[in-house]
Amino acid sequence: MNNTGVIRKRKGLPVILHLTGWIILFILPQFLISGGLFKDERTTRIVLFNTLVFVILFYTNYLWLVPKLAQKGRWLAFLVLAASLIVFLGWASGKFYENLFAPPREVREQIAQTEQRPPRDDHGRRRGGGIALYNFFITSFLVSGFAVGIRYAESAVRKEEEIKELEREKLNSELALLKNQVSPHFFFNTLNNIYALIEINREDAREAVLSLSKMMRYMLYESEQGNTRLSHEIEFMKGYIDLMKLRLSDRVRLTVSFPEEYEDQDLPPLLFIPFIENAFKHGVSNMGNSFIDIALRAEDGEITFLTANSISRPGAEAPRPASGIGLDNVRKRLSLLYPGRHELRISDQESIFTVVLTIRT
Repeated sequence: MNNTGVIRKRKGLPVILHLTGWIILFILPQFLISGGLFKDERTTRIVLFNTLVFVILFYTNYLWLVPKLAQKGRWLAFLVLAASLIVFLGWASGKFYENLFAPPREVREQIAQTEQRPPRDDHGRRRGGGIALYNFFITSFLVSGFAVGIRYAESAVRKEEEIKELEREKLNSELALLKNQVSPHFFFNTLNNIYALIEINREDAREAVLSLSKMMRYMLYESEQGNTRLSHEIEFMKGYIDLMKLRLSDRVRLTVSFPEEYEDQDLPPLLFIPFIENAFKHGVSNMGNSFIDIALRAEDGEITFLTANSISRPGAEAPRPASGIGLDNVRKRLSLLYPGRHELRISDQESIFTVVLTIRT
């Protein structure tokens, strides 16, 4: 269904709900009290007339008095006009009722004989006028209060939807900003690696450029859609790791563990890359042996990602990507995308830096 169809459906739904409410709350009860559905033509017209009076009262409050006065804080004016409207409708409906729904002559005579008094030439005034008037005013106040409640409830729901929409727009804007910060940082590091590789091994440099072009295609056409698939993200990480391996010496132990079988699912793109960048940046030592461990597990509705690397310089502070962009971005993205559904543990020991990220999908 396109957006136009959805909008039309949303506009038509309140009309159906209002119509159903009037039928269930007003029309059916009146028919049941009068002795059955469509007992006779006069009863049907009386029921519809009474409903019309309260429809006028309800929608005058709902469409005009409440939004124009009550919701703008002009409660005194609202109460005066609402009470005046009830009095006017009570008077006008009484006059119309007398002229439109006078019972047949024989019915009036039968009523008069039953009461053992002469017929009243009152054009069929409603019997028990005091009780009828009392019922009218009680029902009128209830209908007016219902109009106020419905209008305020709808306004609250509409305001909540507007707040949620603003939050979604803010979320999308912040995610776009964060991802745009990640992308240049990633390519900056990768291009530096390729530049250094050109003088060492031109063939490997050409392969690196080809791998980089595939990753750029992923960045441009897949990650721009907002979400990607876990399988695509794993392939991207494998390509990135292969690219980084070209510069590693034999003194660096690299261990990579990605699952062969797992439940594929949607997730934000480039969520794990900053951790891998961080591991290669700070886990490779030119002075001695070093190691980098990368692993991902996806099962039972959870994704667990781990990186562990040696710290190249003993006693150094906790390793971070250049300018602190990578890890800070990941923290912000996780708080926006998985509030209350993730756990990020970062451990900085004497010679090992470990990151464990668990996401509940």
